[in-house]
Amino acid sequence: MTTRTVPRTRRAARAVALGATVLLALSACSSPDGSSSAKQDSSGSASSSDASSSDASSSGKVTGTVTVFAAASLKESFTTLGKRFEKEHPGTTVTFSFGGSDSLAASITGGAPADVFASASPKTMAIVTDAGDASGTPATFVRNQLEIATPPGNPDRITSLKDLTRSGLKVVLCDKEVPCGAAAQKALGASGLKLTPVSYEQDVKAALTKVELKEADAAVVYKTDVRAADGKVKGVEFPESADAVNDYPIVRLKDAQSADAAEAFIALVRSAEGRKVLTGAGFLEP
Repeated sequence: MTTRTVPRTRRAARAVALGATVLLALSACSSPDGSSSAKQDSSGSASSSDASSSDASSSGKVTGTVTVFAAASLKESFTTLGKRFEKEHPGTTVTFSFGGSDSLAASITGGAPADVFASASPKTMAIVTDAGDASGTPATFVRNQLEIATPPGNPDRITSLKDLTRSGLKVVLCDKEVPCGAAAQKALGASGLKLTPVSYEQDVKAALTKVELKEADAAVVYKTDVRAADGKVKGVEFPESADAVNDYPIVRLKDAQSADAAEAFIALVRSAEGRKVLTGAGFLEP
Protein backbone atom coordinates (compact mmCIF):
# COMPACT_ATOMS: atom_id res chain seq x y z
CA MET A 1 0.00 0.00 0.00
CA THR A 2 1.37 3.46 -0.93
CA THR A 3 1.43 6.10 1.88
CA ARG A 4 1.35 9.83 1.05
CA THR A 5 2.36 12.62 3.51
CA VAL A 6 0.04 15.70 3.77
CA PRO A 7 1.21 19.18 5.13
CA ARG A 8 0.13 19.86 8.75
CA THR A 9 -2.09 22.98 8.06
CA ARG A 10 -3.92 21.23 5.28
CA ARG A 11 -4.33 18.12 7.46
CA ALA A 12 -6.08 20.15 10.17
CA ALA A 13 -8.58 21.57 7.71
CA ARG A 14 -9.19 18.22 6.19
CA ALA A 15 -9.73 16.66 9.60
CA VAL A 16 -12.59 19.04 10.36
CA ALA A 17 -14.19 18.40 6.99
CA LEU A 18 -13.71 14.67 7.33
CA GLY A 19 -15.35 14.66 10.74
CA ALA A 20 -18.43 16.35 9.40
CA THR A 21 -18.54 13.96 6.46
CA VAL A 22 -18.30 10.91 8.71
CA LEU A 23 -21.16 12.15 10.92
CA LEU A 24 -23.36 12.68 7.88
CA ALA A 25 -22.42 9.25 6.48
CA LEU A 26 -23.19 7.48 9.74
CA SER A 27 -26.53 9.25 9.97
CA ALA A 28 -27.38 8.29 6.38
CA CYS A 29 -26.32 4.64 6.78
CA SER A 30 -28.12 4.02 10.08
CA SER A 31 -31.18 1.85 9.87
CA PRO A 32 -34.40 2.70 11.69
CA ASP A 33 -33.54 0.38 14.59
CA GLY A 34 -30.13 1.98 15.09
CA SER A 35 -28.03 -0.77 13.42
CA SER A 36 -25.40 0.05 10.80
CA SER A 37 -23.89 -1.74 7.82
CA ALA A 38 -20.33 -3.10 8.14
CA LYS A 39 -18.42 -2.46 4.90
CA GLN A 40 -14.80 -2.31 3.87
CA ASP A 41 -13.53 1.30 4.17
CA SER A 42 -11.30 3.09 1.68
CA SER A 43 -8.17 2.31 3.68
CA GLY A 44 -8.52 -1.41 2.83
CA SER A 45 -9.57 -2.63 6.31
CA ALA A 46 -11.27 -6.04 6.20
CA SER A 47 -14.88 -6.50 7.14
CA SER A 48 -15.80 -8.77 10.07
CA SER A 49 -16.71 -11.65 7.71
CA ASP A 50 -13.35 -11.38 5.93
CA ALA A 51 -11.58 -11.38 9.28
CA SER A 52 -13.45 -14.51 10.33
CA SER A 53 -12.41 -16.26 7.09
CA SER A 54 -8.82 -15.21 7.68
CA ASP A 55 -8.90 -16.52 11.25
CA ALA A 56 -10.36 -19.86 10.05
CA SER A 57 -7.72 -20.32 7.36
CA SER A 58 -4.89 -19.40 9.71
CA SER A 59 -6.15 -21.82 12.37
CA GLY A 60 -4.93 -24.76 10.27
CA LYS A 61 -8.18 -26.70 10.72
CA VAL A 62 -9.12 -28.83 7.74
CA THR A 63 -12.81 -28.95 6.88
CA GLY A 64 -15.11 -29.91 4.05
CA THR A 65 -15.65 -32.85 1.73
CA VAL A 66 -12.78 -34.32 -0.28
CA THR A 67 -13.79 -36.06 -3.49
CA VAL A 68 -11.14 -38.53 -4.63
CA PHE A 69 -11.04 -40.23 -8.04
CA ALA A 70 -8.76 -43.25 -7.70
CA ALA A 71 -7.70 -46.35 -9.64
CA ALA A 72 -9.77 -49.45 -8.81
CA SER A 73 -6.72 -51.23 -7.38
CA LEU A 74 -6.52 -48.58 -4.63
CA LYS A 75 -10.01 -49.28 -3.30
CA GLU A 76 -9.13 -51.18 -0.13
CA SER A 77 -6.12 -49.06 0.83
CA PHE A 78 -7.74 -45.70 0.12
CA THR A 79 -10.93 -46.68 1.93
CA THR A 80 -8.81 -47.38 5.01
CA LEU A 81 -6.94 -44.09 4.63
CA GLY A 82 -10.20 -42.21 4.08
CA LYS A 83 -11.58 -43.41 7.42
CA ARG A 84 -8.30 -42.52 9.10
CA PHE A 85 -8.37 -39.04 7.55
CA GLU A 86 -11.91 -38.38 8.80
CA LYS A 87 -10.89 -39.50 12.29
CA GLU A 88 -7.82 -37.25 12.30
CA HIS A 89 -9.82 -34.29 10.93
CA PRO A 90 -13.26 -34.24 12.61
CA GLY A 91 -15.86 -32.61 10.43
CA THR A 92 -14.35 -33.78 7.14
CA THR A 93 -15.80 -36.32 4.73
CA VAL A 94 -13.92 -38.29 2.08
CA THR A 95 -15.87 -39.64 -0.88
CA PHE A 96 -14.36 -41.94 -3.48
CA SER A 97 -14.97 -42.87 -7.09
CA PHE A 98 -12.98 -45.98 -8.04
CA GLY A 99 -12.59 -47.29 -11.57
CA GLY A 100 -10.34 -47.62 -14.58
CA SER A 101 -7.83 -44.76 -14.58
CA ASP A 102 -8.56 -43.90 -18.22
CA SER A 103 -12.30 -43.56 -17.54
CA LEU A 104 -11.69 -41.47 -14.44
CA ALA A 105 -9.31 -39.18 -16.35
CA ALA A 106 -11.89 -38.72 -19.09
CA SER A 107 -14.52 -37.83 -16.50
CA ILE A 108 -12.23 -35.22 -14.93
CA THR A 109 -11.40 -33.57 -18.24
CA GLY A 110 -15.11 -33.69 -19.04
CA GLY A 111 -15.88 -31.56 -16.00
CA ALA A 112 -16.73 -34.09 -13.29
CA PRO A 113 -16.24 -32.43 -9.86
CA ALA A 114 -13.27 -33.90 -7.99
CA ASP A 115 -10.51 -32.71 -5.68
CA VAL A 116 -7.85 -35.43 -6.01
CA PHE A 117 -6.86 -37.85 -8.76
CA ALA A 118 -4.79 -40.97 -8.05
CA SER A 119 -3.95 -42.87 -11.23
CA ALA A 120 -2.44 -46.30 -11.84
CA SER A 121 -0.05 -44.99 -14.50
CA PRO A 122 1.71 -41.81 -15.62
CA LYS A 123 0.07 -42.20 -19.06
CA THR A 124 -3.45 -41.87 -17.71
CA MET A 125 -2.38 -39.06 -15.38
CA ALA A 126 -1.05 -37.22 -18.45
CA ILE A 127 -4.61 -37.06 -19.82
CA VAL A 128 -5.47 -34.78 -16.90
CA THR A 129 -2.25 -32.77 -16.76
CA ASP A 130 -2.19 -32.18 -20.52
CA ALA A 131 -5.73 -30.81 -20.29
CA GLY A 132 -4.58 -28.34 -17.65
CA ASP A 133 -6.83 -29.82 -14.96
CA ALA A 134 -4.10 -30.54 -12.39
CA SER A 135 -2.71 -28.18 -9.79
CA GLY A 136 1.03 -28.68 -9.49
CA THR A 137 3.13 -31.67 -10.49
CA PRO A 138 1.84 -35.22 -9.84
CA ALA A 139 3.91 -37.23 -7.36
CA THR A 140 4.48 -40.98 -7.54
CA PHE A 141 3.43 -42.47 -4.20
CA VAL A 142 3.52 -46.27 -4.86
CA ARG A 143 4.18 -48.84 -7.58
CA ASN A 144 2.37 -52.06 -8.45
CA GLN A 145 3.31 -55.35 -10.09
CA LEU A 146 1.27 -57.89 -12.04
CA GLU A 147 0.36 -61.41 -11.00
CA ILE A 148 -1.77 -64.18 -12.48
CA ALA A 149 -4.96 -64.89 -10.57
CA THR A 150 -6.47 -68.40 -10.71
CA PRO A 151 -9.31 -70.06 -8.80
CA PRO A 152 -8.30 -71.47 -5.39
CA GLY A 153 -6.09 -74.51 -5.74
CA ASN A 154 -5.00 -73.50 -9.26
CA PRO A 155 -6.90 -76.38 -10.92
CA ASP A 156 -5.31 -75.80 -14.36
CA ARG A 157 -1.80 -75.91 -12.90
CA ILE A 158 -0.80 -72.54 -14.33
CA THR A 159 2.80 -71.74 -13.45
CA SER A 160 3.88 -69.18 -16.05
CA LEU A 161 2.69 -66.47 -18.41
CA LYS A 162 3.21 -68.90 -21.30
CA ASP A 163 0.69 -71.30 -19.76
CA LEU A 164 -2.03 -68.71 -20.40
CA THR A 165 -1.68 -69.32 -24.15
CA ARG A 166 -2.78 -72.95 -23.84
CA SER A 167 -5.73 -73.94 -26.03
CA GLY A 168 -9.07 -74.04 -24.26
CA LEU A 169 -8.00 -71.90 -21.33
CA LYS A 170 -10.35 -68.99 -20.58
CA VAL A 171 -8.18 -65.98 -19.77
CA VAL A 172 -9.35 -62.44 -18.94
CA LEU A 173 -7.29 -59.27 -19.33
CA CYS A 174 -7.93 -55.64 -18.49
CA ASP A 175 -8.71 -53.41 -21.46
CA LYS A 176 -5.57 -52.26 -23.26
CA GLU A 177 -6.29 -48.62 -22.38
CA VAL A 178 -6.46 -49.42 -18.66
CA PRO A 179 -3.08 -49.39 -16.84
CA CYS A 180 -3.28 -53.05 -15.77
CA GLY A 181 -4.13 -54.00 -19.38
CA ALA A 182 -1.31 -51.90 -20.81
CA ALA A 183 1.10 -53.51 -18.33
CA ALA A 184 -0.10 -57.00 -19.32
CA GLN A 185 0.46 -56.21 -22.99
CA LYS A 186 3.96 -54.98 -22.17
CA ALA A 187 4.77 -58.18 -20.27
CA LEU A 188 3.41 -60.35 -23.10
CA GLY A 189 5.38 -58.35 -25.64
CA ALA A 190 8.58 -58.68 -23.62
CA SER A 191 8.18 -62.47 -23.61
CA GLY A 192 7.17 -62.69 -27.28
CA LEU A 193 3.79 -64.23 -26.43
CA LYS A 194 0.44 -63.66 -28.10
CA LEU A 195 -2.73 -64.11 -26.12
CA THR A 196 -6.37 -63.71 -27.13
CA PRO A 197 -8.50 -63.34 -24.00
CA VAL A 198 -12.16 -64.29 -23.75
CA SER A 199 -12.86 -60.72 -22.64
CA TYR A 200 -11.25 -57.36 -21.94
CA GLU A 201 -12.50 -55.78 -18.70
CA GLN A 202 -12.83 -52.08 -17.89
CA ASP A 203 -10.84 -52.27 -14.65
CA VAL A 204 -8.77 -54.70 -12.64
CA LYS A 205 -11.54 -55.52 -10.14
CA ALA A 206 -13.85 -56.60 -12.97
CA ALA A 207 -11.13 -58.91 -14.33
CA LEU A 208 -10.57 -60.43 -10.90
CA THR A 209 -14.31 -60.95 -10.36
CA LYS A 210 -14.45 -63.15 -13.47
CA VAL A 211 -12.02 -65.57 -11.79
CA GLU A 212 -13.75 -65.37 -8.40
CA LEU A 213 -17.03 -66.34 -10.06
CA LYS A 214 -15.24 -69.09 -12.01
CA GLU A 215 -16.27 -67.47 -15.29
CA ALA A 216 -12.59 -67.44 -16.25
CA ASP A 217 -9.70 -69.79 -15.60
CA ALA A 218 -7.18 -67.00 -15.08
CA ALA A 219 -6.72 -63.23 -15.19
CA VAL A 220 -3.69 -60.96 -15.23
CA VAL A 221 -4.19 -58.50 -12.39
CA TYR A 222 -2.12 -56.75 -9.73
CA LYS A 223 -0.56 -58.47 -6.74
CA THR A 224 -2.51 -56.11 -4.51
CA ASP A 225 -5.81 -57.34 -5.94
CA VAL A 226 -4.88 -60.97 -5.37
CA ARG A 227 -4.07 -60.13 -1.77
CA ALA A 228 -7.28 -58.12 -1.33
CA ALA A 229 -9.31 -61.11 -2.58
CA ASP A 230 -8.41 -62.80 0.70
CA GLY A 231 -8.19 -66.41 -0.47
CA LYS A 232 -10.91 -66.23 -3.15
CA VAL A 233 -8.18 -66.58 -5.78
CA LYS A 234 -4.63 -67.91 -5.90
CA GLY A 235 -1.74 -65.76 -7.12
CA VAL A 236 0.92 -67.00 -9.52
CA GLU A 237 4.02 -64.86 -9.95
CA PHE A 238 5.80 -64.62 -13.29
CA PRO A 239 9.22 -63.04 -14.02
CA GLU A 240 8.03 -60.94 -16.96
CA SER A 241 6.01 -58.79 -14.53
CA ALA A 242 9.26 -57.11 -13.48
CA ASP A 243 9.35 -55.45 -16.91
CA ALA A 244 5.87 -53.97 -16.48
CA VAL A 245 5.73 -52.35 -13.06
CA ASN A 246 3.32 -49.38 -12.89
CA ASP A 247 4.03 -46.10 -11.11
CA TYR A 248 1.01 -44.55 -9.35
CA PRO A 249 0.92 -40.71 -9.37
CA ILE A 250 -1.39 -38.49 -7.30
CA VAL A 251 -2.28 -34.81 -7.69
CA ARG A 252 -4.69 -32.14 -6.47
CA LEU A 253 -7.03 -30.97 -9.19
CA LYS A 254 -7.17 -27.36 -10.32
CA ASP A 255 -10.87 -26.86 -9.61
CA ALA A 256 -10.81 -28.58 -6.21
CA GLN A 257 -13.64 -27.28 -4.02
CA SER A 258 -11.78 -28.24 -0.83
CA ALA A 259 -8.19 -27.44 -1.74
CA ASP A 260 -6.78 -27.49 1.82
CA ALA A 261 -8.48 -30.78 2.63
CA ALA A 262 -7.32 -32.24 -0.69
CA GLU A 263 -3.72 -31.33 0.09
CA ALA A 264 -4.07 -32.81 3.56
CA PHE A 265 -5.40 -36.10 2.14
CA ILE A 266 -2.50 -36.29 -0.34
CA ALA A 267 -0.10 -35.61 2.53
CA LEU A 268 -1.58 -38.57 4.44
CA VAL A 269 -1.25 -40.86 1.42
CA ARG A 270 2.42 -39.89 1.02
CA SER A 271 3.25 -39.99 4.74
CA ALA A 272 4.94 -42.86 6.56
CA GLU A 273 1.52 -43.74 7.97
CA GLY A 274 -0.03 -43.87 4.52
CA ARG A 275 2.85 -45.82 3.05
CA LYS A 276 2.51 -48.42 5.80
CA VAL A 277 -1.11 -49.02 4.79
CA LEU A 278 -0.23 -49.21 1.09
CA THR A 279 2.79 -51.49 1.39
CA GLY A 280 0.79 -53.66 3.77
CA ALA A 281 -1.66 -54.14 0.91
CA GLY A 282 1.16 -55.28 -1.38
CA PHE A 283 2.12 -52.05 -3.13
CA LEU A 284 5.80 -51.36 -3.77
CA GLU A 285 7.77 -48.36 -2.55
CA PRO A 286 7.96 -45.58 -5.19
